[in-house]
Amino acid sequence: MADFMKLLQQAQEMQGKFQTMQNDLQQESVTASAGGGMVTVEANGQGTVRSIKIDPNVVNASDVEMLEDLLLVAVTEAQKKAQEIAQREMGKLTGGLNLPFKLPF
Repeated sequence: MADFMKLLQQAQEMQGKFQTMQNDLQQESVTASAGGGMVTVEANGQGTVRSIKIDPNVVNASDVEMLEDLLLVAVTEAQKKAQEIAQREMGKLTGGLNLPFKLPF
């Protein structure tokens, strides 16, 4: 029974550390750009986009597709960077264990 209590305590500690990691990721900031900096996206460590900056020179009513593509590239790259940070932090939390599930972001 003592082993079960120890296991339960370890699970609770892990849950607390995971919550702290989630809070820390919300405070992290990643930035990605596309088109040589024409579009810049900032996201937090969970991949939530905080801001998008668009150089006025890239706004062209006759070429909306280019702007859409630049936005997509920048957002995707920011989310990729955020995921890398989250995986790195999760690796610290789990001691490098390769867990068989994806993070929820």
